[in-house]
Amino acid sequence: MRTLLVNADDFGFTRDVNAGIVEAHREGILTATTLMAGGAAFEDAVRLARENPDLDIGVHLQMVQGDSLSLPGRTLPGSVGVLVRALLAGEWDVLRELEAQVEKILAAGIRPTHLDTHKHTHLLPAVLDAVARVSDKYGIRWVRKPFDLPMDGSRASWKTRGAAVVMRQMRGQFDRVLARRGASTTDHFAGFVWTGNYDAEDLIQLIRNLPDGSTEFMCHPGILGEELRVAQTRLKECREQELRALTDLRVRSALSETGVRLSNYRSLSRER
Repeated sequence: MRTLLVNADDFGFTRDVNAGIVEAHREGILTATTLMAGGAAFEDAVRLARENPDLDIGVHLQMVQGDSLSLPGRTLPGSVGVLVRALLAGEWDVLRELEAQVEKILAAGIRPTHLDTHKHTHLLPAVLDAVARVSDKYGIRWVRKPFDLPMDGSRASWKTRGAAVVMRQMRGQFDRVLARRGASTTDHFAGFVWTGNYDAEDLIQLIRNLPDGSTEFMCHPGILGEELRVAQTRLKECREQELRALTDLRVRSALSETGVRLSNYRSLSRER
């Protein structure tokens, strides 16, 4: 059986991003999202999560960009490069920070089903180890495996295409660390090279060529309102483009035609 999980990053980032994620769920094929504990629109996201119980909620763990929850008043490193230098200098207790983020979400009454990280920082050994420990401690078994399926990345920048190649070299150690803690991943992953650069036709081709097993498709839908316009992110207008693709009726038709089943992490857990 071919199973597709459509998972949106950045729930809680801004209210207009939240609105786009919920629209993609209600009107389109989105089945899951990951919540930013330190996001400016966290409370709005929690409210929307309660109003949409079929939307699978995970944790979008942050070690870059934003405010620390374990050390109030301190900001997280501004980029992955700055984070790497900070970790080498022993400046961050990653496990403590990630636990604080999960605890905030649990305190809001949400029981997360999956984990991923902002900017895929769990490819860094220190962050990966902490994520695996968080998965084990809180029983959040599903962790994103961010190694793209072979996809047409011609519209992606050379930097993004190069990053995807480098990321694939880390797969062996990544799998071993998660396995030691009993964490699970989908069989496949897609969406890294497509971020902000796909349309409904691309999704239809992905669905038609989906391999056997489970595949997570990462996405970033949103509505370009005033909050998103002034937010510090490169993903702005393209969030609306992604939203249009995810809600295009032709995409849902392609699922029916190919027999690909939409699912989420709760359903995968029940099937194991």
